[in-house]
Amino acid sequence: MDYPNILHHGAKDGVTGSCHQLLMDGQHSLLIDCGLFQGAETSPEGKSGAERLAIEFPLDSIEALIATHVHIDHVGRIPYLLAAGFKGPILCSEPSAKLLPIVLEDAFKLGFSRDQKQVERYIKLIEQRIIALPYKTWFTLQDTESLNCRIRLQRAGHILGSAYVEIDLRYPQSGEKKRIVFSGDLGAPHAPLLPAPKPPYRADILVIESTYGDRLHEDRRSRRQRLENVIEQALADNGTVLIPAFSIGRTQELLYELEDIIHRKLNADGKKGQRSRAAFNSPLPVRGMSRDAGARVALSSPLPPGEGLGVRDGVHRGRKDNPPNNAAPTINWPQLPIILDSPLASRFTQVYRDLKPFWDNEALQRVKQGRNPLGFEQLLTVDSHQAHLAMVRHLTETARPAIVIAGNGMCSSGRIVNYLKAMLHDARHNVLFVGYQAQGTPGRTIQGYGPRGGYVELDGQRYDIRAQVHTIGGYSAHADQKGLVNFVTRMREWPSEVRIVHGEPGAKNMLAKRLQDTYADKGLPLQVTIPS
Repeated sequence: MDYPNILHHGAKDGVTGSCHQLLMDGQHSLLIDCGLFQGAETSPEGKSGAERLAIEFPLDSIEALIATHVHIDHVGRIPYLLAAGFKGPILCSEPSAKLLPIVLEDAFKLGFSRDQKQVERYIKLIEQRIIALPYKTWFTLQDTESLNCRIRLQRAGHILGSAYVEIDLRYPQSGEKKRIVFSGDLGAPHAPLLPAPKPPYRADILVIESTYGDRLHEDRRSRRQRLENVIEQALADNGTVLIPAFSIGRTQELLYELEDIIHRKLNADGKKGQRSRAAFNSPLPVRGMSRDAGARVALSSPLPPGEGLGVRDGVHRGRKDNPPNNAAPTINWPQLPIILDSPLASRFTQVYRDLKPFWDNEALQRVKQGRNPLGFEQLLTVDSHQAHLAMVRHLTETARPAIVIAGNGMCSSGRIVNYLKAMLHDARHNVLFVGYQAQGTPGRTIQGYGPRGGYVELDGQRYDIRAQVHTIGGYSAHADQKGLVNFVTRMREWPSEVRIVHGEPGAKNMLAKRLQDTYADKGLPLQVTIPS
């Protein structure tokens, strides 16, 4: 076998389960990510879900695991990797080192045990294994007479702590050198909170994701305007806007954008610098719920009868059956509750706040202006399961607008499922997707069949979809086709070999063709591989 060589143990026939093994020589290899399979990929034809969790490759040559970021489809099988006997270090960025134990604690509780002592021992083991690497700094992992291996992490702009991996291999006996780059998940340019990824100087071999290799995103200004428009339209129906979101990354970006919308609405109304002390339309369940950092909104003392968010003089201005002179709905933004109903997302949001030095310049400027992008006044967090159930009942039974962000992002489990069961049948409510929905997930079904008045199965029961369904693809945390191609073509020295992973077949094929055409225009050779 020629070295280096790459084996793909996941994300080769879909978008989840990322796991790639770089064989450096006959005795030494690296593992890049070890993620869970999700959606239809958990049990493909001929395999059970349990088999997809099993570590089916030998571990004896693996020197280290490199975690590109802490999303579950990239790190969720680490507990199974350790159980299979892996004893090497886990290399990741400094922010990921703070986030990874939280993610793996949750994964351990779901897959292994909720016994607190076992959980604590496991997390201590994880923390002992982690080596936090600063960005832009070479780390020597192997230095012998036959092999030298250096690793460097660079910002990937996907979520806080995400990185693409540069691996320099040198074989002193032959004098051969190779640089291999694993993209991990690349972020979209101008994503909230994070600096955009900058391509590496060079690569000989590139392993690149292709989640959105077949499409382009809208720009940030237009997607933010669409978010605002969808929310205003939805709130005009005096219902709840349900946003299924991943606990880490998407949730924090949404909070950041919602804070900015509210901030600009206050400025437009000439209320700059004022803090709202107005009451909500009706009392929210308080037990098990907390106002977030900086929140000063009252939770009781209802507004006068008939005076709710989007309601004036007893007339609902947003409904299609009673539009008074086509007037836009009046929405009292300072009183609009933004409800974060996910304990895990709340923990991650706090860590995001603690990691401000890794935010981009725009976000840091807002902090200097006295704003709190991830802990503003209207933000409420729901902690206990009892409070969650009370919130679902409250929003279902009352005609009060609210925005709820709840996990999980693909609606396959988590608290969002209870909201969907209670609200999908009611046309007053709206479901807003801002992230990728994998095949076989309830989110994909709602996204595809909701606009056609279809149904979705949740926990074995059928639920009709009468709520409005919206999708804003521009809020994807993944680069689009243009961003992926730019990652290649903005290198000083383009790779001669590109391996395309982490995408559905159409997306991978379209990205491959786009790269081949680009190379052909420059008269450069390219070997494109789509592993199978």
